[in-house]
Parts: sequence; structure tokens; C-alpha cells
Amino acid sequence: MTSKTPVAIDGLSLYQTTTCWFCGKVRQKISDLGIKIELRDIAASTSYREELIQGGGMGQVPCLRIAQLDGRVEWLYESTDICEYLQEKFA
Repeated sequence: MTSKTPVAIDGLSLYQTTTCWFCGKVRQKISDLGIKIELRDIAASTSYREELIQGGGMGQVPCLRIAQLDGRVEWLYESTDICEYLQEKFA
């Protein structure tokens, strides 16, 4: 069985930590869909944590940063909502 190379998705970044179960749920969905999204570990980088709080309004993870083509940026919190978004966009 050959594994497919994940498709890189521009404009999406997942703010997360490696120890958060809810972040793991989103990473699993990303893997299941065969896509590649930039992972930003807020525990390993204070600048990522600051970006998350400044942009999204709170330091909660997981949070998906969605950069729109028109320059707008949306911040999507909650693992279930993020998984549903990814399923709708990339399934």
C-alpha cells in the first residue's frame, strides 16, 4: 500500500500544542484528509501564543487561522468546528 503525500494548503495555520487532546483530534482530521497545514505550537513559541491572542482574542487551542484571498483573517476555535470546516472544504 502506498501512502499519498499530503497536499499543502496555503492560508491555513493551526495554533496548537502537542499535549492537547483536542489539538490531536484536529491533527488526526488533517491527516485523514491527506492535507498539510502549518502547525504553530504555542507552547514552543511565545510569538505564536502572542499572535493567537492578538489575532483571535484568546489563547485557547486549537485555533485555525484562515487567511482569505481578500486579505481578511478569520479565527476558528473549537476542535469540532475546525474538523467540520476542514471536512466541508477538503473531503
